[in-house]
Amino acid sequence: MRSEGGEVADVMCRAPYGTAEIDSIKLKECNSCDHLLRYCSVACQEDHAPQHEQDYKRAAEKRDDILYRQPESSHLGDCPICLLPLSLDTKHSIMQSCCSKMICIGCYCASIRYEVAKMIKIRSCPFCRQPEPKTEAEIELYKMKRRKVNDLVAIQEAGKRRYHDGDYEGAFDYFSKAAGLGDEAEAYFCLSFMYKDGKGVGKDAAKRLYHLEEAAIGGQPKARHDLGVHEVKRGRIERAVKHFIIAANLGHDGSVKALRELYAAGNVSKEDFCMALYSHKAAIDATTSPQREAAVALGAMHFLAKSRSFIANSKYSILLLKVKVKM
Repeated sequence: MRSEGGEVADVMCRAPYGTAEIDSIKLKECNSCDHLLRYCSVACQEDHAPQHEQDYKRAAEKRDDILYRQPESSHLGDCPICLLPLSLDTKHSIMQSCCSKMICIGCYCASIRYEVAKMIKIRSCPFCRQPEPKTEAEIELYKMKRRKVNDLVAIQEAGKRRYHDGDYEGAFDYFSKAAGLGDEAEAYFCLSFMYKDGKGVGKDAAKRLYHLEEAAIGGQPKARHDLGVHEVKRGRIERAVKHFIIAANLGHDGSVKALRELYAAGNVSKEDFCMALYSHKAAIDATTSPQREAAVALGAMHFLAKSRSFIANSKYSILLLKVKVKM
């Protein structure tokens, strides 16, 4: 490497993922190897040309090792109250504006039942016990406070709201901030489809793929599924199958369907397909509980779909009292 910085700078040059830019040294991406390697200059790239293929292979293997690692859970994690995995169906949970926690419908409904039974007049968040907001203004105030302390979920949700309102540049800023502050898989996923559609930012296939991979690494099943579809289109079936299996293991229905089609075409072994089905069922079963099933049977999903802002309905509360389930 032809620059000041001695041995330290030389170690950093050609590092996978461009992990080092020290002092005034700005590394340049190599366009011929999916940007996995970086160089300080064109001259440096030419000097290291004989080692390039070996370096790229090592970098690609390291990237794949990270990319195809099975996440312990989905990006949604567990309900902070019952500690059971949250369902991938977001209709089965509700985000609290006061603390940005995702609460499963079982715990949410149990909290309402308890407060109604005890005749508690001022309802509170099932998790942080902050008084529930009564108006949209109070809800927005809670959300603003969470954004001020750099709450990743609150920032990401603000991005989604901007996106649905048509403020794509504002949405891009929020998603970028959330992704930059921490390993926020959902924010990376949102950025991926913004780069795909070119809304708020120019279309960029390479950046879209990068953000899809980051989201998948963070446990976002839909991002993992989309990577599988991408690999199928490129004719790289073996890599696609790996993505679909990982997503199926997290409970993603679409990936099970994709595996079934690939199995019928002879691209997936019977053993791998059966294991994926078993793991998928186990992931789904892990998200169920008597409380959640009771809430679903009562129609809580329909109620929460209309009122996602933690505002309870008195008639609905009375119905909750009739549910025969041990809380």
